[in-house]
Amino acid sequence: MQRIDHLLPWGHLGCERQLSVFRFGKGERKAYIQASLHADELPGMRAAWELKKRLAVLEAQGALNGVIELVPVANPMGLGQLLQGSHQGRFEVGSGKNFNRDFVELSEPVAELLTGKLGDDPHANVRMIRQAMSDVLSALPAPSSQLQGMQRILLSHACTADIVLDLHCDAEAALHMYALPQHWPQWRSLSAHLNVKVGLLAEDSGGSSFDEACSLPWLRLSRAFPEAQVPLACLATTLELGGQADTGRDEAVFHAEGILAFLAEQGLIKGEWPAPQHEPCEGVPFEATELLFAPHAGVISYLRKAGDRVEKGEPIFEVIDPLEDRVSTICAGTSGVLFAVERLRYAQAGFWLAKVAGREALRHGRLLND
Repeated sequence: MQRIDHLLPWGHLGCERQLSVFRFGKGERKAYIQASLHADELPGMRAAWELKKRLAVLEAQGALNGVIELVPVANPMGLGQLLQGSHQGRFEVGSGKNFNRDFVELSEPVAELLTGKLGDDPHANVRMIRQAMSDVLSALPAPSSQLQGMQRILLSHACTADIVLDLHCDAEAALHMYALPQHWPQWRSLSAHLNVKVGLLAEDSGGSSFDEACSLPWLRLSRAFPEAQVPLACLATTLELGGQADTGRDEAVFHAEGILAFLAEQGLIKGEWPAPQHEPCEGVPFEATELLFAPHAGVISYLRKAGDRVEKGEPIFEVIDPLEDRVSTICAGTSGVLFAVERLRYAQAGFWLAKVAGREALRHGRLLND
């Protein structure tokens, strides 16, 4: 195991922050796994520790066929953001920016570097594109903030990987994942290993989140150079490992073992690994996700739990105003999987309370909610 420590730029005097990458194995192929980019989403960090232990053993046994880079704590900035005892790990408190938005878009500057250079050898093209991505990131002006510097370090490690797993979680949720539609056939096995309930698919969900900053440039470059052989060479996903409270040991071990079994199927780990114990989940358009809101303030009573399949018109939650005796029952507007609910139990204007993944497109444009 090799440990690579990066000092984040713009550290305050006496308060420098460090980002650590653990590298296992060697070879041309590479997987990159990071956890808790939203620093208050801790199930991934817990699973990453299980992965770290298992990867050290596998490396010692000579069982790794490639490089696996692991970042158990992807956001040291967000870890220290506490407000009156409540962890604020999704947004940087100084700027209000979401830690998982606005990563560098690589396809345009890479296309400028490689115009006229790509040919009919897909392997040579992949090597040139990855080198160009690294060159573009290295040539950027000095970062203007610690957040920008941290994002560049993470992307510099991930942009040369064949497989990228960005481990997150939702408020209270069943396992779900986000990916390019073109990659869904390859992700079905991971969904079966982990008992993921739904895959949310979009080519560009808006916001330049980390997984799309890794995978989407390859799709854009393949379209920019149709005469060349440009494969979609970075299989990247945001994997939501349940809800914020799901940090149990058994859950973490299950998630780690499922990820390792998937990496073995992808040829990065040797040996015999268990077959998936579950069926692959359905992949549906991210545009078909319905966000449910309350019509007025009040206490929330959920009538269904995350992971349930629901039908259009089925009651999902009640909102009770105890002063005016108003009771509103909110029903699903689409049939599908209720994959996440808000963990707070008092309705506030503009805040979603439940998410249902259906099959019919309901939204367009920017799909991510900040």
